[in-house]
Amino acid sequence: MSKTALITGITGQDGAYLAELLLKRKYKVIGTQRRSARQNNWRLKRLGIEKKVTIEELELSEENEINRLFQKYKFHEVYNLAAQSFVSTSFNSPLNTSDITGLGALRILEAIRTISPKSKFFQASSSEMYGENFKKTQNEETEFNPQSPYAISKLFGHYITKNYRKAFNIFAVSGISFNHESPLRGEEFVTRKITKGLVSIIKGDLKFLELGNINAKRDWGYAKEYTEAMWKIMQLKKPEDFVISTGKSFSIKEFVNECINYLKIDAKWVGKNLNLKLINRKSNEVIIKINKKFFRPSEVNYLRGDSKKIYKFIKWKSKTNLKKLVKIMMDEEIKFY
Repeated sequence: MSKTALITGITGQDGAYLAELLLKRKYKVIGTQRRSARQNNWRLKRLGIEKKVTIEELELSEENEINRLFQKYKFHEVYNLAAQSFVSTSFNSPLNTSDITGLGALRILEAIRTISPKSKFFQASSSEMYGENFKKTQNEETEFNPQSPYAISKLFGHYITKNYRKAFNIFAVSGISFNHESPLRGEEFVTRKITKGLVSIIKGDLKFLELGNINAKRDWGYAKEYTEAMWKIMQLKKPEDFVISTGKSFSIKEFVNECINYLKIDAKWVGKNLNLKLINRKSNEVIIKINKKFFRPSEVNYLRGDSKKIYKFIKWKSKTNLKKLVKIMMDEEIKFY
C-alpha cells in the first residue's frame, strides 16, 4: 500500500523537489500553500508534477484548519517546510514570522498528538539558529545563538520538536539544513538574485546589480540532494536530529566570482567596503555595487556545517560542489530567462 505524505510549503524550492522525490517513490502527496500564494505553482510546473499532487489551502496560523486537514487524510509522513523564510523580512515582520515559522510547527505537532499520533514528523530547522558562532564548524551539539526573529522562530520549532518526541513519544525529527540552493530558489535569496541579475545584465535588461555584505560566508549545497536527506532521515526506525551540509564554506563574493567565471566575463573588484565594485575590464562598466540597505541589522558572518553524523547513520553526503552548483543554476537561468 502506498504511503501518504503531507508537505507544508509544497510550492517552495524544497517542497517541490521533495514532492518530486516522493512521487517517484509512489507516495500520494498532499501539499499545502497559503491562500495568498494561489498562483505560485511555477516550481511544480517546471518539474512537471503540478497535476500529480493535491494542493490544499492552509494557513499555519489557523489551528482549526490544520486539525481539519489531519481529520481529512491519514498521513504516514509530515514534512513541515513552510515558513516565513526571509531573514531580512523577519526584522520587519517579527510577529508574523514567529506565528508561522515557530508556532506553526507547534500547531502541526499538536494535530499529530491529538489526531494522528502514528504520523512521522520532519521539522525543517535552519543553520541560522547557530547565529554568530565562533566554532570552526557547527554540528548537532553546537550551542545556538540566533541573530534574527527568523532564526529565533526556527529555534522554537526545533526545540518543540525535540520536546514532543520526548514527552509524547512521537516520531519527530529535525534536519538542520545549511544554505541549499537551486534553480528553484526564490529571487529574494541572494544566490538567485545574483544568477538572475547577472543574466539580466548580459541581456541588457539591468544596468548593474546591488548587493549587501558579500563577505558573509555560507555552507552552500544543492537543494535537490538535501530533500533526499530529509526523506532518508524519516525512514529511520529511531528518530534523530541531523545537520545537513557540505562541510565547506564560501563567501557571497566567491559565489559571484564563480558565476562571473561561468559567464566568461573579464572583470575585477575595485575599491573597499561600501565603495567596492565589480567592473567589466573591457567596457569599464559597473556590474555589481555594494548598497548598505541590503545589510542585515544583525549579521551572521560565518556558517559551516559538520555532517559526520548523517553520513554515519544514513550514508548521506553532498555530491555537488560550488562550481557545479553555479553551473546548474546558471544553465537553467539562461534557459528560462
